[in-house]
Amino acid sequence: MAEKKEKLFDMFPECSYQEWRAKVEADLKGADFNKKLVWRTNEGFNVEPVYRAENIADLKTTDSLPGQFPYVRGTRNDNNWLTRQEILESEIEAANKSALDAVSKGVTALGFNIALTSAEEAASLLSGINLDKIEVNFRSCPRKANTLASALVAYLKAEGKLEQFRGSINFNPMRRQLKHGTEFPGDIKALSLELLETVKPAKNLRIFSVDSFMLSDAGSYIYQELGYAMSWGTQWMTLLTDAGISADEAAARIKFNMGVSSNYFMEIAKFRAARMLWAQIVEQYSLSSKECAKMMVHASTSRYNQTIYDAHVNLLRSQTESMSAALAGVDSITTTPFDAPYKQPDEFSERIARNQQFLLKEESHLDKVVDPAGGSYYVETLTVSIASEAWKLFLEVEEKGGFLACLADNTIQKAVNETAAKRHTDVARRKEILLGTNQYPNINETAAQKIQGTSCGCGCGHSHQEEETGQGGLNTARAASDFEALRLQTEAASNRPKVFMLTIGNLAMRLARAQFSTNFFGCAGYEIIDNLGFNTVEEGIDEAMAKGADIVVLCSSDDEYADLAPNAFKYLNGRAEFVVAGAPACMDQLKECGIENYVHVRCNVLDTLKEFNAKLLK
Repeated sequence: MAEKKEKLFDMFPECSYQEWRAKVEADLKGADFNKKLVWRTNEGFNVEPVYRAENIADLKTTDSLPGQFPYVRGTRNDNNWLTRQEILESEIEAANKSALDAVSKGVTALGFNIALTSAEEAASLLSGINLDKIEVNFRSCPRKANTLASALVAYLKAEGKLEQFRGSINFNPMRRQLKHGTEFPGDIKALSLELLETVKPAKNLRIFSVDSFMLSDAGSYIYQELGYAMSWGTQWMTLLTDAGISADEAAARIKFNMGVSSNYFMEIAKFRAARMLWAQIVEQYSLSSKECAKMMVHASTSRYNQTIYDAHVNLLRSQTESMSAALAGVDSITTTPFDAPYKQPDEFSERIARNQQFLLKEESHLDKVVDPAGGSYYVETLTVSIASEAWKLFLEVEEKGGFLACLADNTIQKAVNETAAKRHTDVARRKEILLGTNQYPNINETAAQKIQGTSCGCGCGHSHQEEETGQGGLNTARAASDFEALRLQTEAASNRPKVFMLTIGNLAMRLARAQFSTNFFGCAGYEIIDNLGFNTVEEGIDEAMAKGADIVVLCSSDDEYADLAPNAFKYLNGRAEFVVAGAPACMDQLKECGIENYVHVRCNVLDTLKEFNAKLLK
C-alpha cells in the first residue's frame, strides 16, 4: 500500500514575518512592540518573541553533527552523562563507605575532598569501587595536589588500572585569589609542570581545572562565566605550551567545572556555545588531531539562587538546572542538595539529589537523545548570541594580559561583584524573583533552628563566612541572603510585628492590594492579619488596635484614598505605623497630611522592610 505523506498544517496559508508582525502590532493597540515583547537580556542582546527558519539560515552552528568539530552539538554520539555525587566525609573509611553506598544506588561519578598521601590510603579509599565504570574526582589544595597525584598513580599502577581510570584532580591555584583576594603563595608554572609529570602514566586523569562555577555561584551573568572560562582555559594552554608541552597533551589535561543557573534556555545555549568556542580556541595551538579540541565539562547546579526559607523550592530550581545541563550534553552533573545553604547535606537530601538526575534519565529519557535542541530557531540563535558576547569579554581579558593578569589586578572579581550587587538590588526590588523569599513567602516558617555551620569545602579550612567577607575576592553571598538576614532578625526579636489589613471600599482593589501587602510584609516574617472588609475606617482601626497591630495597611482603590487615607491616619493618631497600599495619584496630597509610608511595585522591598524592622523590633 502506498504511503500517504502529508505535511502538517498544509491547509493553512503560509504567514510571513511581516504579516505576523502587522497583526501583533494591531493587537497591541498602539503600544510599542519592542517595549512590550522584546526582552533585553543581562547578556547584552535582545530576544525576540518569535523566531523562524530565516533566523538561522546563515548560522554555521547547524552545519555539524554530534561528535563533529567544533562540537557545538556535543563531543559524543550519545547523551549518557555521568551522575556525580560529592562525598562529604573527610575520613577515608567513612568516605569509602559513603561512596560504595552511592555507587550501589546508581551514581557513576564520585567527588572526594581527601588529601591522600600514599598508595595505601588510595587503596583504602577506593576499595570496592569499579574503576572501569566509575569516574573518580578529587578536590585538593594546590600545594598538596602532587602528593595526592603520586599516591593515586601509584595505586592505579599497582592495580593495573592506569588505562581504564577516568577522573580528575582539581588543581586550581587561582581559587585563593578568586575567593579570598590573596595571591597564591607559590610558583604556579613549576607546580603545574611537576604535577603533569607525575600523572603522565594515567592518560585519562585531568588535572588543570577551570572552575567557572565559582563565578556562577557568585552571581555572574551567563556570558561572564562563559567568557572568563574561555580565558581561564586559554591561560592553561598558554602556560603549558610555552613550557614546551604539546598542545594535544595540554588540552587533554584540562577540565571545565561550570555552574548552571535557572535561566533554562540560556544555560542550554551556554554549554553549546562553550564547546564551540573552546574548540576554535584550542585549534589555534597547532593540534595534531581535532579530537583534542573536545571540551570536557562537569556541571554543578547553582548555589547562588538557593534559599534557606522554603528550601524545598530549591528542588524545583535544581531540577530545571540539571535538565538544562543534560539537554546541553555535558559530561557529568552534580545536583546540589536542597539543604546545602544551611547544613551539611544528609542521607535524605543526597538521595533526592541523585534521584533528580535519575528521573531525567529513566522517566524522561533525556539520555537517549543527543542535542535535542539542535535546529531550534530559538536555541540556535541564543547559542550564537551568547557566544558573541562571551567572545567580546574573552578578547577584553586577553588584551589586558590574560586571565592571571586580570585576577591579579582584581578586574574579574570586581566585574563579577558588580554584577552580583546589581542582582542583589534586583532581588530587593523584585525584578528578580526568588519564590518563597521575596515573593509568596511562607510567613509562619522559621529557620534559625535548622541553620548549621559548614566549611567552604575547598580543603583550605575556610568557613562560608570567611568566603563572603574576603577582601578583594568574590562576594559569594547568595541572592536570598539579604532577605534571610532580615527575616532571621525578626525571628530573633522578642516581638513579632503584626500587620493588619484595613480592607475597605472597592472589592477587587482591596483584595488585590491586601494580597500584595501580605506578600510584601511576609518577606520580613511579620504576622499578617487579613480581613474581609470594613464599612468605615474607624471600625477597621478599632479592630486593628484590639488585635495589637503594629502596622495598619489601608487597602482600597486610588479614587477612594483621597478621603479614606487622611481620615484613617487621623483616627489612628500614631498608635501604629500607617501604610497605604499602592502609589495613588493623590500621593503628594496625602504626604502633606503626614502620610509617609507606601508599598507598591516600584518599592525597594528589602530597604522598606529594613526600615520597619529598625522601628518595630525590640
